[in-house]
Amino acid sequence: MKRMDFLICLLSGMILLQSCSTNMIHANDLSPTLSIEEQVAATLAALEDDLAQTPSLVGQVDAEQNIHSVEITQEIPADPPAGEASDPQQLPAEHYIYNIWGHRQYFSIGCEASAAMDWARYFGVEINEFNFQYQLPQSDNPDLGFVGSVEGPWGQVPPYAYGVHAAPVAQVLREQYAMNAWGVKDFTIDQLKAEVAADRPVIAWVIGNVVGGVPYEYTDARGNTTMVAAYEHVVIVTGYSEETIRYMNNGKFYDIPTEYFLNSWKVLGNMVVYLQSD
Repeated sequence: MKRMDFLICLLSGMILLQSCSTNMIHANDLSPTLSIEEQVAATLAALEDDLAQTPSLVGQVDAEQNIHSVEITQEIPADPPAGEASDPQQLPAEHYIYNIWGHRQYFSIGCEASAAMDWARYFGVEINEFNFQYQLPQSDNPDLGFVGSVEGPWGQVPPYAYGVHAAPVAQVLREQYAMNAWGVKDFTIDQLKAEVAADRPVIAWVIGNVVGGVPYEYTDARGNTTMVAAYEHVVIVTGYSEETIRYMNNGKFYDIPTEYFLNSWKVLGNMVVYLQSD
């Protein structure tokens, strides 16, 4: 419900309640009461305070309001374009991976395990999302392991509940599932497109539903530093054109202008998990 609708309902309810209760007030009852305006103001203040203390709700709203990403319905075309470049050394102008599907993550900040499950399934490897989550090492440094509780609120930074970066995810994929997965930073857009053009989707670390963010240098208990950011999230890149990048987020597909994708992807250092070819 939008805030304006909520206020209308709230005001109507308060007016009705005040009208019904007027006849019940005795003349000698001197207890102080708040006006309707004061009650509304107090309620709004409480709502604002609740949102401020629940960053996951705020983050989810911000993610859904990304005006640059366009949700699409991806269907396998009857005659998919070849997408081949005239020069074998060049990338095709566009390429899309159609035979990949996803699901909505189960844990509040378990996007990495959820994406790993969908990504591995595309390559023919079955992963249980719950098992994968608890196979991840624990650490106060996301470059080394999962930070905090997977059921914690979204939108925090270490040492509070946060999530995990690429290297530990790739490590579990290699050691537990025999996949030649590698987690790296400083991946380039050309490398990303080359993987997609070879029909290998890539897990990318972004902010929210591919929105902007602010990196923060964090120092763990052992003195190691890494870059973190509020609302850290992962998506699976499944296609591109000359102007856009296509990605899958919680089972839904979106197209976003490349410049806006790059703006979000760079916050955590162009970090990815990709399948290294043999």
